[in-house]
Amino acid sequence: MNVIYRRKPRLSFWQIWNMSFGFLGIQFGFALQNGNVSRIFQTLGADIDNIPILWIAAPVTGLLVQPIIGHMSDRTWNRLGRRRPYFLTGAVFASLALAIITNSPTWIFATVMLWIMDASINISMEPFRAFVGDMLSSEQRTTGFAMQSFFIGIGAVVGSFLPWMLANWFNVPEVPAEGKLIPFNLKLSFYIGAVVLLVAVLWTIFRTKEYSPAELEEFEKGEKVARGEIMEEQGAQSSGHIAEGAQEAERRSPAKAGEHQPSPPSGGYGLQSGAQGDVNFYRPGIIWLSIGLILTFILSRVNLEKELYVVTGGVASFGLLQILAGLLKSGGRGGGGLNSILTDLRHMPATMGQLAVVQFFTWFALFSLWIYTTAAVTSQVYGTTDTISLEYNRGANWVGVLFGVYNGFAAVVAFMLPVLAKYTSRKITHSICLVIGGISLVSISMIHTPGMLILPMLGIGLAWASILSMPYAILTGSLPHNKMGIYMGIFNFFIVIPQILAASILGSMVKHLFNGNTMMALVTGGVSMVIAALSVYFVRDVDDRR
Repeated sequence: MNVIYRRKPRLSFWQIWNMSFGFLGIQFGFALQNGNVSRIFQTLGADIDNIPILWIAAPVTGLLVQPIIGHMSDRTWNRLGRRRPYFLTGAVFASLALAIITNSPTWIFATVMLWIMDASINISMEPFRAFVGDMLSSEQRTTGFAMQSFFIGIGAVVGSFLPWMLANWFNVPEVPAEGKLIPFNLKLSFYIGAVVLLVAVLWTIFRTKEYSPAELEEFEKGEKVARGEIMEEQGAQSSGHIAEGAQEAERRSPAKAGEHQPSPPSGGYGLQSGAQGDVNFYRPGIIWLSIGLILTFILSRVNLEKELYVVTGGVASFGLLQILAGLLKSGGRGGGGLNSILTDLRHMPATMGQLAVVQFFTWFALFSLWIYTTAAVTSQVYGTTDTISLEYNRGANWVGVLFGVYNGFAAVVAFMLPVLAKYTSRKITHSICLVIGGISLVSISMIHTPGMLILPMLGIGLAWASILSMPYAILTGSLPHNKMGIYMGIFNFFIVIPQILAASILGSMVKHLFNGNTMMALVTGGVSMVIAALSVYFVRDVDDRR
């Protein structure tokens, strides 16, 4: 008699709906942030060349928060569950930041609010990604991430359109009142966004129930049996031999597949410890620290933009973190969470490393879209840079509509992508979408009428739907269940690092290379997205049986 490991049950449409609904609120707030914070900075007196560096708060908080939250959520189990405590905490603080930022007295205060807002959104967002891996089998993960893309699209459409709708449908003032800097339609939009974000996340918290860590451990073995990585054990064996055989099979199969080899369990709800063998962080730490210091010295001797210190300082800081992890470990404390995160980073699955290249060029492109579209469109299409003029504010509101269009189209096509992936592959689907998105981003520079800008936004929307689903569907199959959160957090490195780089160099590129033409930043982003599409070819999809 064979011992049959259970697999995750198939969830119904409405169960997947409920577990994904919180993303509607998260993206509602995220859309208001992406579409309007540059406008808020500019309105409060920030120089256009400095706006990218003010946005550095967003990727830096993601870089710091997501792996830490992922590490913590992997090891959490209480009355609310494993991931849901983080949904709630992030939603509360993000809602407060949304309600406050439009009342900022200065652009410095607004930057602090952006920092808090983005950190809080990241606290909620990363566990939502791991939540899909926890709850759904490999056959349903593409659908699960597509459902998230759908809600991301819906939330972003309403969030992006809201300032324009309030002004044009409800006659809410779109020009600042006398003595004010922020128009009331923008303030009211952020207040509404705060409420929607909190309510949507609460819906997911109260309408879903998480699997326990013990159940997830059993489900993972069932998944590996289904893929042929573990043979079903014979009933004649003792339970100890069954467990021993399963662990031996697990040690062999990842090595053959070229994937991550998880460490053995170490107690506590069946969760594994962060250690994966002794790792010497001193040598690479010293190397990275030296490179960062040398680059900083060189930068101080040449006449380049101060924003580049973010890059050199980041390199040096990464070296210091590795040295610190080594010191903590040698002190007998094991390095704690920092040592675990850096160790997991060193031992990440091969598929994650391949996807890292794709994500790097993809998110560099997206950052240029979010940061420079308002300035590019108001300047080229509306012919003004005067932030208190009616034409500028109409142009900025129209950019919100354009962002809503691409997010809305992403929601429409989200459920078509799993069908296309079924008949081709997830890699081919993602590559096609990125090529179309890159070409669309470049084409914005050729358009001079507001209505025509809708066309490239459809192509960007197609790419956005795929960006939000396909990389995660590909990645999840290569991850061990008890490190889903930490690896989703580490995967975020390859989203925020290109944003940090873009924030550091785009301002200098626009000023010196493009002679102040912000539209060329969008063209650069389009080229970057096409490079991302070509990089998909080198990614190995573990679950792809073709």
